[in-house]
Amino acid sequence: MTRFKNKVTVVTGAASGIGKSTAIRLDSEGAIVIIVDINENQ
Repeated sequence: MTRFKNKVTVVTGAASGIGKSTAIRLDSEGAIVIIVDINENQ
């Protein structure tokens, strides 16, 4: 899918859980994904 092609997205809490799933899904749909999380080890 390319629903988000050429769109820039920011996902907070992206190291795990819903944030991680959201980041993966947006990437698969063509988005440029910026991920942010307080836990830098994951």
